[in-house]
Amino acid sequence: MYTERHSTAAAQPKRSPSTESQPIAAHAYAELKRRLLYGDFPLGQRLAEVAVAELLGVSRSPVREALSRLHAEGLVIRLPRGGFSPAAPDLHTVAELYEVRRSLEFTALNRGEHDTAQLEAIRDVWSTMRAPDTDEECGPDFVLHDEEFHMSLALASGNTALAELLESVNGRIRFVRMHDFLTADRVHKTIAEHLGIVTSLLAGRTEQANKRLDRHLYVSTKVVEERAALALARMISGAPR
Repeated sequence: MYTERHSTAAAQPKRSPSTESQPIAAHAYAELKRRLLYGDFPLGQRLAEVAVAELLGVSRSPVREALSRLHAEGLVIRLPRGGFSPAAPDLHTVAELYEVRRSLEFTALNRGEHDTAQLEAIRDVWSTMRAPDTDEECGPDFVLHDEEFHMSLALASGNTALAELLESVNGRIRFVRMHDFLTADRVHKTIAEHLGIVTSLLAGRTEQANKRLDRHLYVSTKVVEERAALALARMISGAPR
C-alpha cells in the first residue's frame, strides 16, 4: 500500500540519539523536496544550510543530508564555490524524453507476448494500492510506484532490453515527473488508470489497452508540463505561492 499506518499498545524500546534524529532528517528531506517542486526558491539562490535549517525548524545536519539526497535526485545543483541551488527543469529536453518513453511503452504493450502470470501479479499489487485521503498526506515519491508499474508492464512483454531503456529514460525525467503526484486526486486517478490498462491486457483487449495507455500518458504529460512550468515561473519571478 502507498500509505500505511502502524500502531501498537506495547511499550516502545528506548531509542538511541541516531534513531531519534531519523524522523527529523526524513521531515527535512520531504519538506525541502516539496518546496523545491513548488518552486518556492528563486533560481540562483544559494540554499545556505543555516537559512534552510531555520526555515524548516531543524539543525544543519539533517539539512545537509537532505541537500545531498536532493542533489542525487536532480532537484538541486552544486555551485562552483560550494553549496547548492535549485535546479531549473529543462522542459524542452523533458518533452523529447517523454516522446522516447511513449514510444518504448507502446512498443512493449503491442508485442503480443505478455506473460499472463506477471500481468496478474501487477493487477493484484495495484488492486491493493491506496492513495492518501488528503492532499496534505500526499508526497511526490509516488513516482517510484508509478515507474515500477510501467517497468513491470514492459518486463511482462518479454523484452528485457526494452525495459532497461525505459528505466534509463525514467531516471532522467523522474525529478520532473514528481510534479504529477503532488495531490491525492492524481494518485487516485493514476491507480485507477493502471488497473484499467492491465485489466484490458488480461482480457485480451489490446486496442482498449492502447487507448487507456494513450490517455494515461497524455494526461500525465500535461499535468507535469503545467505544474513544472508554474514552478519554473515562480522560481524566475521569486513570487510566493
